[in-house]
Amino acid sequence: MAEAPPPRCDGRYGTEYPGEPIRLTLLGDSSAAGFGVDRARDTPGALLATGLAERLHRPVVVRSVAVVGSTSAGLVPQLELALAWRPDLAVILVGANDVTHRVRVPVAVANLAATVRLLRAAGTGVVVGTCPDLGTIRPIQPPLRWLARQWSRDMAAAQTVAVVEAGGSTVSLGDLLGPEFAASPETMFAADRFHPSAAGYRAAVAAMLPTVIATAGGTAQISPVPVPGDGVRSLAQAAVEAVDDAGTEVSGARVAGQERGPAGRWVNLRHRLRTRVERPRDPVDPGDPVGPAGPVGVEEDAA
Repeated sequence: MAEAPPPRCDGRYGTEYPGEPIRLTLLGDSSAAGFGVDRARDTPGALLATGLAERLHRPVVVRSVAVVGSTSAGLVPQLELALAWRPDLAVILVGANDVTHRVRVPVAVANLAATVRLLRAAGTGVVVGTCPDLGTIRPIQPPLRWLARQWSRDMAAAQTVAVVEAGGSTVSLGDLLGPEFAASPETMFAADRFHPSAAGYRAAVAAMLPTVIATAGGTAQISPVPVPGDGVRSLAQAAVEAVDDAGTEVSGARVAGQERGPAGRWVNLRHRLRTRVERPRDPVDPGDPVGPAGPVGVEEDAA
């Protein structure tokens, strides 16, 4: 059980840039809230906002409604808070608690899909970081570790299908931290060896940030990475491939003007150059100066 909430990331970033601020909201569990770090600048919200502001030369204002310990069912009350704020972008990180609580995959992804669908209907761009591979977490011992890996993969693949069908994009997190954890566990993970450290969150954000930038309309600011096999394929095929390759983006596509082919929904599977935020910043005017802050709560059995 988590003992204290993570630092709040709500506030303004990139205040040196002119223009209307991009409104970014975060929904999900501890990985969205930034549990495991002590400074606001090290949370995913602050890292994403700093990187987004630097690349697009626009101010960014953040509101996190993520709740530590939340399953996908917890997105329902978070969504109400997020929509009331009228965000331009939403980043969702959820799924690990569904796995640890053995929530049925169809139930979990139905809640996620409904959240994405309603955000898209409101004009909000959505990027989802799919369920990480819990088999890389050292405190989970074999044989449970092997089961956790398969359950995580099943959840991530189903999330990919559900999110893209609902109009969002996904980035696979998979075993993103696995190799780095093995090399330097004291650096990549927090003291509980379950939640990421500041360095761990930077690694995850580096994989997601290019897709967030592209969703915000900044495709020109992103360097493509030519990877053999990238391109258009069916959503079902892409979901399976993405699970095997952390950092893979899956987003909707059209072929000859059509969204669907014989095998279902067309998608683009691509890799983008990972973009690290070298100088993360704390928020200006913390506490969300443009609206009431949402609760970053702590639930029992938090993860």
